Amino acid sequence: MTSMLDLQVNGFGGIDFNQDSLTAEELHEACIRLASHGVEAILATIITEKIEVMARRLANLARLRLLDPLAQKLIVGFHIEGPFLSAELGYHGAHPVEMIHPANAEEMPRLLDAAQGLTRIVTLAPEADPGYKVTRMLADQGIMVSAGHCNPSLDELRAAIDAGLRMFTHLGNGCPMQLPRHDNIIQRALSQADKLWLCFIADGVHVPFTALKNYLRCADINRCIVVSDAMAAAGLGPGRYKLGRWEITIGPDLAAWAPDRSHLVGSAITMRQSFANLVQHIGLTEADAIRLTSTNPKLAIGLVSS
Repeated sequence: MTSMLDLQVNGFGGIDFNQDSLTAEELHEACIRLASHGVEAILATIITEKIEVMARRLANLARLRLLDPLAQKLIVGFHIEGPFLSAELGYHGAHPVEMIHPANAEEMPRLLDAAQGLTRIVTLAPEADPGYKVTRMLADQGIMVSAGHCNPSLDELRAAIDAGLRMFTHLGNGCPMQLPRHDNIIQRALSQADKLWLCFIADGVHVPFTALKNYLRCADINRCIVVSDAMAAAGLGPGRYKLGRWEITIGPDLAAWAPDRSHLVGSAITMRQSFANLVQHIGLTEADAIRLTSTNPKLAIGLVSS
């Protein structure tokens, strides 16, 4: 199996990247475990918190990465998810709503500076970016701007694309379980699939396999990417775990639910399992599964050229 690039990894093997106390030893162990599951490279993902907390975590990740040749090889950049997301009920998911706020051009550079030039993707809500100023600023710097945890109108989505939006983060998630039948964020994003990279989680829970098969067919597999959205319990298998603010039970389906089961809090699946699901449950060829887990993510962030 071709080594894979995972664009969204919040943690792995019992180690949470979104913790203030992350150590060099822990980061090294997470990299060893990721590599053992067929992952060639990742974007370490930092999610919504106070700006100063996110900046501190990004700076710590950048510092620890420089201390470790394996981490330098495996962590090819950072994915900043939030805090410029939708606070609308159902769209913020596991992101703490009290920390979510509109994008502004003063705070974004603080995060980029803390990441020390390693930011590859920023996920934001287009409707939370007044005048699409932050989208333009990031696109001008060659950083992939991705829509996620959002509910822009079709006009807002198109305007964001004109400003430099080029991706959609875990489509089919970061939105309410119940949506209007036809005019909803999934349909709007699919309608712009020729202009966006569409990312999906292939555990069969975040997006049921039947729906994922339809989305891949509709969007064109050449415009799609599979990510894990792995959190710290990924790679550990079913069990009960305490991770940050959550007490989580991971079942055989490797889905990570909030205690009240109101929303998912990331995935415990590995990319190797995702690859197997694409072949066994979606019916893709291995060549197409490689495209989704390796070729397309590398193209999207510029690690290879088309």
